[in-house]
Order: sequence, then C-alpha cells, then structure tokens
Amino acid sequence: MSITPSNENIVPLIKRESILASLDRGIRADGRKFNEYRPLSITLGYAKKADGSALVKLGDTTVLAGVKVEPEEPFEDTPNQGNLVVNVELLPLAYETFEPGPPDENAIELSRVVDRSLRDSKSIDLSKLVIEPGKKIWTVWVDIYVLDYGGNILDACTLAAVSALYDTRLPKVVKEGDEIKIIKEEKGEKLPMNFPVVTVSVAKIGKHLVVDPDLDEEGIMDAKISLSYTPEGRIVGIQKTGIGTFTLTEIDNVETLARSVSQKLFEELKKQINIQ
Repeated sequence: MSITPSNENIVPLIKRESILASLDRGIRADGRKFNEYRPLSITLGYAKKADGSALVKLGDTTVLAGVKVEPEEPFEDTPNQGNLVVNVELLPLAYETFEPGPPDENAIELSRVVDRSLRDSKSIDLSKLVIEPGKKIWTVWVDIYVLDYGGNILDACTLAAVSALYDTRLPKVVKEGDEIKIIKEEKGEKLPMNFPVVTVSVAKIGKHLVVDPDLDEEGIMDAKISLSYTPEGRIVGIQKTGIGTFTLTEIDNVETLARSVSQKLFEELKKQINIQ
C-alpha cells in the first residue's frame, strides 16, 4: 500500500508485546493458527438495485461489492471485447482515519490489484460481452465499498468482487431482424465467468508468517505479501505492502503457505456462492 496514512493503526506497546508473545507460543492473539482465516460469510444479492452484489464479512472486516453492466461502444483497439472497470472506496464510516473525498492512493491501489487479478487471469470472459461486433459491448462496473475496516481488506475486496460477478445477470437482449433491443428491466444470461480468483495475504511479524492479518496484526507487521490465485494454483497477481523485507527463503515460505490456504478459500466460495 501507499504511504498515505488512511489506514494507520497505532498499537499500544503492551498490546504489541502480547501479540508477539502469543506468536512465539505458536498461537495468535485471537486463538487462530498461523494458516487460519477469520470466519467468512458471503451474502449474495445484498444490493437489490444492482445487477449483481455480495456482502462479505471477514472477521471484523465488512465489504460490499455491487456490479452494474452498461451498453457502450467498444474501444478502437478491442472492437470485439467487453470492458471491466473496478473501483474501491474506503468509506469514512469504516474507520476513524478514512476521509471523505476522492479515492486516496490506498483505494486506487486496491482497485488496481483487484482489477489486475480479474483481468490478467481472464476470470471473466470479456470476449463474450459483445452485443453487436464492432459496435456495442457491455462494460462491467464493479464498485467495492469498505464498510468496516478490521484488517486485510484486499482479500475481502477480491472475495466480494468475485462473488458479486457470479451473482450478476446481464440485461435481456432481443434481436428483431437487424435491430438489437436491450431490455434493462428483464434479466438475461449470467455474466460469462470462467473461474473464480482469490487473494491470500501473508504478513511477516518478527520471525513469523501469518495469513489474513487482523487490524492489530497489520499495525505491528514488518511487511505483507498478497498473492492472487486461480483454482489450479496459477499466480495472477502479487502485491507487496510495508517497508519491511523478505528473504528468498521467506518468500518461498509465503508462497507455499498462500497456495495451500487459497484452496480453502476456493472451497468456501463453492460452498457459499454455489460455484460449479
């Protein structure tokens, strides 16, 4: 993340020492193992006016993603491909240091990481978002709102975006001769998704590596690496956060840990949003 202090969390020294002492005993302050996520719940269709939506709760972190699809003209260099646009907003109600106004560097960076993971992986089939070749395509707008910041919002944002996309149905398209009509009031086909993507964040705290750092753990971590995976284990995104460093051995350990945990997230997605 950037150096913009919109998510700065100051952890008291006595609490820092308590967290580190727990890690030295092989357990985290909240009782989790190093490779365990906080409880995850996903509610589809939360925003009724959206074409697709999902509310994700990851421990104390709450994120809402909504999808809107709009017919537009294609870009000149991609005449037979739809568009994907991802935006993230850190709402002031989510945390005391989040401020109103245009997205700051943290929100922009979150948007780019989620967008890149979806786009580079080809999770969504943009070639199937063509209404009329060379003339009209669908643009998929994914708006993600952080409602409650309890740490590790990147993983929650990816989960929310993917869940909302799987919940999305395109407006009905009717062809009458040479004329194409779009009936926004009626739902047509599901959004063409190839597969889900998940992001796993691993924080380095002293000599320890832990997944899904909560707010206090993020406040004392040296650095964090976030890796995005496809179901078959292909890495489609990497992001490093914080001023600390990782040795080559630690990077290997981070990837091994993240890869293993990613499969658990895919299992949760299948169970909670019924991905076939």
